[in-house]
Amino acid sequence: MSGIVKGQTGEWEMVIGLEVHAQIVSHAKLFSGAATTFGAAPNTQVSLVDAAFPGMLPVINKKCIEQAVRTGLGLKAQINLVSVFDRKNYFYADLPAGYQISQFKDPIVGKGEIVLDLADGETRTVGITRLHMEQDAGKSMHDQSPTETYVDLNRAGVALMEIVSEPDMRSGEEAGAYLKKLRAILRYLGTCDGNMEEGSMRCDVNLSMRRVGDTKLGTRCEIKNVNSIRFVQQAIEYESQRQVEVLEGGGTIKQETRLWDTSKGETRSMRSKEEAHDYRYFPDPDLLPMKLDAAWVEEIKRTLPELPDDKKARFIKDYGLKPYDASVLVAERASADFFEQVAKGRDGKLAANLVTGDLFGALNKLGKGIEESPISADALGGLADLLSNQTINGRIAKEVFEDMLATGKPAAQIVEEKGLKQVTDTGAIEKAIDDILAANADKVAEYKSGKDKLFGFFVGQVMKATGGKANPAVLNELLKKKLA
Repeated sequence: MSGIVKGQTGEWEMVIGLEVHAQIVSHAKLFSGAATTFGAAPNTQVSLVDAAFPGMLPVINKKCIEQAVRTGLGLKAQINLVSVFDRKNYFYADLPAGYQISQFKDPIVGKGEIVLDLADGETRTVGITRLHMEQDAGKSMHDQSPTETYVDLNRAGVALMEIVSEPDMRSGEEAGAYLKKLRAILRYLGTCDGNMEEGSMRCDVNLSMRRVGDTKLGTRCEIKNVNSIRFVQQAIEYESQRQVEVLEGGGTIKQETRLWDTSKGETRSMRSKEEAHDYRYFPDPDLLPMKLDAAWVEEIKRTLPELPDDKKARFIKDYGLKPYDASVLVAERASADFFEQVAKGRDGKLAANLVTGDLFGALNKLGKGIEESPISADALGGLADLLSNQTINGRIAKEVFEDMLATGKPAAQIVEEKGLKQVTDTGAIEKAIDDILAANADKVAEYKSGKDKLFGFFVGQVMKATGGKANPAVLNELLKKKLA
């Protein structure tokens, strides 16, 4: 996937790193027992700790620590048995304490990696620099009044994992593939639901440009809080062009934080980029260094589910699937589970074709996910059975599938009610062939004089005459003999 930008004076390469803020799946916040339900009325899920009342002390949520460790293990990363919570100091209306509890020098998770499956069949390994835990801030709402800003503290104190990548990506497409793969891993693990539209997964993009062939990193800009994969890719495309125009015009790139304006389709300057010293980090005096028991970490490791890469390898080995088809199926855990139910005791390739082709196409048109499929896995398996035992052919199967989608009826019932069983009686197929050949004597002569492509015409005419029910293998064999 090319991340090369052609400028007036040569070609430039994108260098991209991503910081993903993932909300941890937990019924309570990181340091308080307040609820974390999405969509609750403003300021109804705020404890005294979240509101920073004097004298309130943070008490760590063990479930959140477990979820962070699970995520680190899923990213093949180093788990640090000793980590420290720090105070990150800044002032804003939606941060009641005037500081955010985060992790700076000693995060809970160290280096790991994610392997991307790219569209051209290649792979790219993206390094994970670290994963640290922190509290979310509240939400400032500027659209409730023309003269005032409203503050909702429901999110204040919600547990986040900040997953920081190495600058290993080279295009917007690779950044999109990274986010999809990371989201899939988090969902498989059950540590984050990945719903970007609900704010439970947000992304900061770090982008710099350099001449093709140069190994030195350029000055980067950070694009803050992008909330969809599509917007991440659009922001990268715009910002890369902007930086090249500045550099080729003799200017320099300022290290700054920028925002993605979705309505204008452009980035704009927000503020100069802060450095660590601007936040005056120091260890939180209310929280001791966190020490994990190695045996506890091993216990969590034993409970990990089969993750996308391992599942993909198994699908290729056990079901004989192509790598691309396996990648599509394992992209979401629900899709992989659905496929396995369809494929149970059946031809895996046939099951994969029905799921990734017919079903995914139909769900895409309906705007539904696999969990909302009108056709169950068992019902789709029933259609696969009728194809395997040659009760119907592929053409009839498409008609049956559409009926299943519309009525919810089982495939066998539809075939029986509509009389769609495949014609395998050689006598009936032979008669249909004779009638077609007799009615098209001129084309028979053309075929015999060398126009081989007319064979398809004869097949189509016989299929039409039999209502699409002729067994294709029997039809082809008999037709070849008749035309010989």
